[in-house]
Amino acid sequence: MIIWQHISASSLRIIEGIAIALAIGVPLGLLLARSPKINKIGNPLLYFTYPIPKLALLPLIMLLFGIGEAAKITMIVLILVFQIIVAVRDAALHIPREDFHVLTSLGASKGQMLRHIVLPAVLPELLTSLRIATGTAISVLFFTETFGTDKGMGFYIVDAWMRLNYSEMSIGILALSLLGVLLFFLIDLLEKWVCGWKK
Repeated sequence: MIIWQHISASSLRIIEGIAIALAIGVPLGLLLARSPKINKIGNPLLYFTYPIPKLALLPLIMLLFGIGEAAKITMIVLILVFQIIVAVRDAALHIPREDFHVLTSLGASKGQMLRHIVLPAVLPELLTSLRIATGTAISVLFFTETFGTDKGMGFYIVDAWMRLNYSEMSIGILALSLLGVLLFFLIDLLEKWVCGWKK
């Protein structure tokens, strides 16, 4: 299997993990910010589970999901989702109440307030947390790809190392680093596109 196939496999796992983490984290973060009662219950749970090293959960994840794709993607989701929840919740909580009052007086719907107030306030913090967490997700993905698969950059690098093929190993490490750089670049482009109003 050529290196591009390994890069594609790793990239797909990261993209799927990011998509799932966003689908879970953004609504939960907004819910915590919107409801003081839910926030009072969710805060202790969030701060209790957030500091747990995610690699320490790997045996449990493997027990629940096996050693296939689901376990690898779940590990990425666990790394990303907590930072997304915290970033979205904190950003939403810091929106001045006056902003809502202005649109309410103009007869805006909840959907319009979400679009014109909440999302613009949340997106910069969300993308910053996503940028930071993605680097950690790539590191953990490398570890999880060293078992239970024959696809991915983790497998490629360790396989080359075991075969004493140090040139392939070095190429794999460089490719994994470039994958991280590419993801950061794409997040930067997305931020310029959706947060152009910051300028």
